Amino acid sequence: MAAPPLAPPPQPVTHLIFDMDGLLLDTERLYSVVFQEICDHYDKKYSWDVKSLVMGAEKLIIHLRKHGIPFALATSSGSASFQMKTSRHKEFFSLFSHIVLGDDPEVLHGKPDPDIFLACAKRFSPPPAMEKCLVFEDAPNGVEAALAAGMQVVMVPDGNLSQDLTTKATLVLNSLQNFQPELFGLPPYE
Repeated sequence: MAAPPLAPPPQPVTHLIFDMDGLLLDTERLYSVVFQEICDHYDKKYSWDVKSLVMGAEKLIIHLRKHGIPFALATSSGSASFQMKTSRHKEFFSLFSHIVLGDDPEVLHGKPDPDIFLACAKRFSPPPAMEKCLVFEDAPNGVEAALAAGMQVVMVPDGNLSQDLTTKATLVLNSLQNFQPELFGLPPYE
């Protein structure tokens, strides 16, 4: 059986777009905690404190800011859900140049359609060429959407995800902390 075609090697980029759930916010763990709490019939007071930023993002975001590299957020979450999930991290999310939500009027179709990434790229000022955008994603649907938009994509999949579902990504990492900006023509970490 022929091996699947390999993704082309990384090309230089100028703009970055991040997915949120499971990538920047550890919402998957959050959901399992919520379900557990429901099963426990509210014996304990549920607190949003269990929500944690996935390690690795802050270092990269601070690095991008320092070097003036534009980056934005494209999340399938709707407005209410986004407000709730990010309420403890307002300062962190205020660092993004803009945020496109799943209920945005320009996002007619969810991932794997490219709408959310196309809308997000268009809102950079000035808008870059699509191939100059690099998307960070954790899910196969998001990878498909980024590729459909003509963008490169770094995938940070959940450890339980089948490796077959990661073959289309430009680069696969087990953590954002392992990202090497210079692979995509960006300034390296000092």
